[in-house]
Amino acid sequence: MNKPDLPVTSNFIRNIIDDDLAANKNDGRVVTRFPPEPNGYLHIGHVKSICLNFGIAAQYGGTCNLRFDDTNPVKENDEYVQAIKADVEWLGFKWDELRHASDYFDELYDFAVQLIKKGKAYVDSSSAEEVRAMRGSLTEPGTPSPYHNRSIEENLDLFARMKAGEFEDGEHILRAKIDMASGNINMRDPTLYRIRKVHHVRTGNDWSIYPMYDYTHCLSDAMENITHSLCTLEFEDHRPLYDWVLDELETPAHPQQIEFARLALEYTILSKRKLIQLVEEKHVDGWDDPRMPTITGIRRRGYTPAALSDFCERIGITKNDAWIEMAVLETCIRDNLNEHSPRRMAVIDPIKVVITDLDDDYTETLSFANHPQNEAFGRRDVVFSKVVMIDRDDFSENPPPKYQRLVPGGEVRLRGSYVIKCNEVIKNEAGDVVELHCTHDAATLGKKPEGRKVKGVIHWVSMSAGVKAEVRVYDRLFNVVNPAAAESLEAALNPDSKTVYTQCYVESALADAEPESRFQFERLGYYVADRYDHNKAHPVFNRTVTLRDTWAK
Repeated sequence: MNKPDLPVTSNFIRNIIDDDLAANKNDGRVVTRFPPEPNGYLHIGHVKSICLNFGIAAQYGGTCNLRFDDTNPVKENDEYVQAIKADVEWLGFKWDELRHASDYFDELYDFAVQLIKKGKAYVDSSSAEEVRAMRGSLTEPGTPSPYHNRSIEENLDLFARMKAGEFEDGEHILRAKIDMASGNINMRDPTLYRIRKVHHVRTGNDWSIYPMYDYTHCLSDAMENITHSLCTLEFEDHRPLYDWVLDELETPAHPQQIEFARLALEYTILSKRKLIQLVEEKHVDGWDDPRMPTITGIRRRGYTPAALSDFCERIGITKNDAWIEMAVLETCIRDNLNEHSPRRMAVIDPIKVVITDLDDDYTETLSFANHPQNEAFGRRDVVFSKVVMIDRDDFSENPPPKYQRLVPGGEVRLRGSYVIKCNEVIKNEAGDVVELHCTHDAATLGKKPEGRKVKGVIHWVSMSAGVKAEVRVYDRLFNVVNPAAAESLEAALNPDSKTVYTQCYVESALADAEPESRFQFERLGYYVADRYDHNKAHPVFNRTVTLRDTWAK
């Protein structure tokens, strides 16, 4: 099994496995699984589970299955299946076996029959409202169903007829017979099967009944000989049911369920329902919008698998829910991109600079390092000419205190080239600055100017040698730490989460960038060539993250 080559830190799950191996439990095997339901796109919260399950298997020389828990055909389709497979592979992992809960529909039915024959399951003909009322509450016990004591023969007959499609949705359910007075509501005769006359993407119309997740999951684990069933804390109260089903049936194995805290990330929503709302109400541009926390979205944003794996290791695996600062994730992204991203110059919001003491056809080829800390990245040629573009933020007629960029009458160094002096400011009829006339100091190429100190260094792109591009500047989608607690999604949205610049200038080499190739735009941040829209005729770059954290605590 493949995995990103990253350091591994200890946690309570690894400690449990270490103890199991020392005791030769499971004959020294470690078998895990990642079991998504194919009813939506995976998000960054799933990355934690993916890295844990596949990482544990890889660390201990074990195996990890990818299993689709496809027991609810109402919400599932093959689009999600293919997207999930692509996400897992992009993260750098390869499953040992591809499984589906639907592979076991025959066995699951047979196990249910076994429970009926043991007097441990019965067909309930109550309505959904009646079943809910019978469950009781956290402070009051449930009440037995009037069908609780149906004979085994009648239950077997009704269950077979449910399977045969004789009844409509909601007429009957199959329930486990456990304890309606249990302090754990999940143990109050939970539903095992319900009628759903719906086409299934894999089994077609073969089945009229479908098993519930809690019943299916433990048995799927057992039939795959999973040793450690790792899941998030919301399933902790379901563990008694997980064990009850396996204890009541003769299964090939009895996996150990272990729960860990799921990811709670600041400024982020991971609720599938609310993510759907964002897409359907067009607050974002689809599931792969770079502002979305979906894996397809953060991939398009320019995040790297190695940075995500590093993030999962840094936050660790615990038993306690805790909010993770967005700065932790962004630091992991920056650290990875800083090491692996070649440098380029790009001007997002350009002002034209005419260097008046150069000839109109003047050009000069300068040599730039692709990475200041790594000579292995090599060097590139950058053309300098009479007309260059600089960013609008790098010029001010009325500069604030400590401003160290270009001002009227002031000097600044163009990155890797000459010191220039602003002599004239040209404006349009609206009073906007559209052009600067400057002169250059020919003696300052690679040298400090004599007799004066120039502090500011700004980036630039030759107008004639550069390439026009579109740059999409993305920021956090929400401007509150916990958007799920906001009065509404709309109230929590960051109105500046996306700004599109269409008149940008970038170095000519960036036109040849392959989609998903990543760069540091000097002084601006880290950017990625868009996965879908970027091409040589129309370069498109997305901002991944700024060079430093710009959000106040």
